[in-house]
Amino acid sequence: MSDSKVWFITGAARGMGVDIVNAALAAGHSVVATARDAARVTEVFGERENLLPVALDITDENAAQAAVDATVARFGRIDVLVNNAGLFYAGFFEEISPEQFRHQMEVNFFGPLNVTRAVLPVMRNQRSGQVVTFSSTAGLIGQEFVAAYCASKFALEGWMESIRFDLAPYGITTTVVEPGFFRTELLVEGSSTLWPELSIPDYADRTKATIEGWKSVNGKQPGDPAKLAAALISVVDRDEPPLRWLAGADAVQIAEQKGNDLRAQADAFRELSTSLNHNDA
Repeated sequence: MSDSKVWFITGAARGMGVDIVNAALAAGHSVVATARDAARVTEVFGERENLLPVALDITDENAAQAAVDATVARFGRIDVLVNNAGLFYAGFFEEISPEQFRHQMEVNFFGPLNVTRAVLPVMRNQRSGQVVTFSSTAGLIGQEFVAAYCASKFALEGWMESIRFDLAPYGITTTVVEPGFFRTELLVEGSSTLWPELSIPDYADRTKATIEGWKSVNGKQPGDPAKLAAALISVVDRDEPPLRWLAGADAVQIAEQKGNDLRAQADAFRELSTSLNHNDA
């Protein structure tokens, strides 16, 4: 594989996706930048020889295959897939409608599955490739007001951990990116963030206060997405890309705390937990 690679990036026309596209182009790579509206990609980046704007609704399997076919027709290969597209349903579980919860899973979980299914035959044929999927610290720890979002990210984590065994014999690696709080469009109301459709009196005060709290955080997150994107290029370029990459000091702190918590939970009932084998062993 040459130093110049073909990157296929979802959710490329806004948020973190814009920074990833810019970083990949700056590093000399060719980029397939996908968004629901390909014209929006051109508006953001202009026309470039090594940039292919492609329309893609990641929840549409046929659209995913068409996007991959267009990529191969233009560049002949796909070296790096970045599953970046997603959205954020915020709210207490009982106030998030079943339709909202299902849509959260369709976009954040089944969407990356659709795209990856379309890309993997190309990578297997090459006997090389990298699948990079954006999760979140919400894929490491459960948090108040984000049950649906956490569920979608926990699902991504388990899927990515598992497919690495499927894909390793074909020279394909997997990396989960777990960002902390970055100053992106994630908390922009009506863009990436959607509030609950339902209203239950018991939750009313807490919902109002929590929504105001989330809104107050927007634009003040500590992480710089441009720095994350630049760092991602170096992570992907490693001879052995990591299974997980924690992005942000807060992400590292959360992961360390999760490890400590799991150890404490294992120790708390160690004698009882290890006493459950059949007596004939």
